[in-house]
Amino acid sequence: MKAIEIKKTGGPEVLELKDIKLGEPKENEVLIKHAAIGLNYIDTYHRSGLYSVPLPSGIGLEASGVIEKVGKDVNNFKEGDKVSYAAAPIGSYSTHRIYPTKNLVKVPDGIDLEVVATLMTKGLTTFYLLHKTYPVKSGQKILFHAAAGGVGQIFCQWAKSLGCEVVGTVGSDEKIEIAKKYGCSHVINYSKEDFKKKVMEITCDEGLPVVYDGVGKVTMEKSLGCLKMKGTFVSFGNASGKLDPLDVGKLIAPKGLYLTRPSIAHYTSTRDDLDEASKKLFDMVKTKKVKIDIFKKYSLKDAIVAHKDLESRKIIGPAIIVPN
Repeated sequence: MKAIEIKKTGGPEVLELKDIKLGEPKENEVLIKHAAIGLNYIDTYHRSGLYSVPLPSGIGLEASGVIEKVGKDVNNFKEGDKVSYAAAPIGSYSTHRIYPTKNLVKVPDGIDLEVVATLMTKGLTTFYLLHKTYPVKSGQKILFHAAAGGVGQIFCQWAKSLGCEVVGTVGSDEKIEIAKKYGCSHVINYSKEDFKKKVMEITCDEGLPVVYDGVGKVTMEKSLGCLKMKGTFVSFGNASGKLDPLDVGKLIAPKGLYLTRPSIAHYTSTRDDLDEASKKLFDMVKTKKVKIDIFKKYSLKDAIVAHKDLESRKIIGPAIIVPN
């Protein structure tokens, strides 16, 4: 098999394509031949060292494929099953891998495996944001940053289907129409406009019940300023850099705000939670409430290019790595 490995943290150049010999799947493990690999911003955190991993290490948390072998005591999966995952252990940038069944889900008939590889991390993130971390209600105005990105395109469609009025931010004018296409009622280019001021205009100075912020460093303070009394700030990423320390007395206390930092792991740690989330996600795709347009496909040998494109914001929408 072939796999991408890192021996040290750093820029995209630390990604190395290696030939590796796999063993046999052990108890409660399966051998998967990957059909497609999800490309996610969190991969750059592992590669750069922002989120530490033991080295040397594989990279990637998401993929889809077909089971080729099953290990001992595997009862719920069999050879030939179409499956997907979006969880540790790290190492999805590979043609094949051995993976534990506890984090694996079956892919229903009628859903393409390349589409699934764009769905798991981004779709399960959307599920927990909208249904668990802050369960939205129909009629609410909500703010989502980076609305034209991979998560944003899924989130905005999903939120709209729940009856929400989505205010989205983007970083350039060319992304405005993309955000509108995928469900935003209002789109703000935060590189040109003060999004806090614009949000207050949209809400007639009332503010919002919730802000979903995966951008982080450059948006956090103004995001908190967009909230109404007892509003909720959901910080689920930091694409613009590590968050600065927070002045609770200045930014949280005046309006009694809530701040939370959730992740997929918090909401998919049990089989019941994972099955609930993935079933809802697949239902959203089957009913076409969420539509996926793959923006770009990279080969495994071009992982460095993929990471460069990811960090320079050239990827507008879901992208995958094809393990050829």
